[in-house]
Amino acid sequence: MVSPFSIDTFFPSFRAMEADLNVSRWQMQQTLTAYMLPYAVTALFHGPLSDALGRRPVIIWGLGLYTLGSLACVLAPNFGSLLAFRAVQGATAGAGMVVGRAIVRDLYDGPQAQRLMSLVTLIFGVAPALAPVIGGWIHVALGWRAVFAFLALFGLLMVISSHIRLPETHAPEHRVPFSLRTLAATALRVICDRQFLLLALAASFNFLGVFCYVGAAPSLILDHWKLGETQFIWLFLPIIAGFTLGATLSGRLAGRIPPMRQAGFGFALIVTTCTLRLLLHWQFGALPIWLQQIALFLSGIATQLVFPVLTLRMLDLFPQARGSAASMQSFVSLAVASLTVGVLVPLVQASLMHLALLSAFSVWLGLALWRVECRLSARVV
Repeated sequence: MVSPFSIDTFFPSFRAMEADLNVSRWQMQQTLTAYMLPYAVTALFHGPLSDALGRRPVIIWGLGLYTLGSLACVLAPNFGSLLAFRAVQGATAGAGMVVGRAIVRDLYDGPQAQRLMSLVTLIFGVAPALAPVIGGWIHVALGWRAVFAFLALFGLLMVISSHIRLPETHAPEHRVPFSLRTLAATALRVICDRQFLLLALAASFNFLGVFCYVGAAPSLILDHWKLGETQFIWLFLPIIAGFTLGATLSGRLAGRIPPMRQAGFGFALIVTTCTLRLLLHWQFGALPIWLQQIALFLSGIATQLVFPVLTLRMLDLFPQARGSAASMQSFVSLAVASLTVGVLVPLVQASLMHLALLSAFSVWLGLALWRVECRLSARVV
């Protein structure tokens, strides 16, 4: 939860930070890019390190460094240093997310793994949706620096909890030596696997159906919906509710229907929802807030039906290098998200129809990539 929670807890503080640090809205948007690009690159290392050193030390050390980076953000004297410390946050926050997926697959398989991965995906989805709600109240009460102080305290709590409660699930006899040559060879083997790459991109673009609205949250809430810093709940409550219901459905469907059929239902739902929203914007312009919320709710359900299934399928392609596979999946997802939030969202967020177009295009592309992978896997079998 630490890594996605750190993406947007400070969204309600955007306007105050722009004024305090004397930067433009485009510059402020780059605080997301400064976080997510290092997040994507270091995701390549977290998994292989856990394959070599064990899962537990990588998570604990990563969380410890994240806590220090968050504390540095509190004390940042200017915008440049804030970007640098956000990069430290991003470079370390992903350890729990990447290694956590490998831990799930270390311990479980089959329907039980799908149920737990659904829960992990729920937490991953709920975190960036819940974060601005908490951040808004902290900002109003104590200011924007207190938001980063909260993240530092959260990181410290996770360090202590992990040290006390987290077991080691990767036995020493199963570990592989870590070296840059081994890392490069494994990463190349994973990313060059056509099935893996198609699945990773399909999952990433499917998630963008919701995430591009998360990335545009300050503009959506403060400019389009004309709400205040403490009212981000109106955007994120339907997303949280959709993620929760989708994760519950995914857990209940595990072992009852084929996983890829479940993913097909999810893709059908999100493509239909995003396409219909785009057509309504094109026909009527600005839609009622409640109708936009329904679209986000349905998209959240669909995302949770797809993401756990595709994640387990990717990890199972490399049973001897699950940590590396989890790292490469995270790298692909985060690279796509970084490009979207840092470049595309700032270009389209001034128009709700253009934002809907970006969302619809993403999920259609995800569906197309998934269908290609299904045909490829059928030929392989």
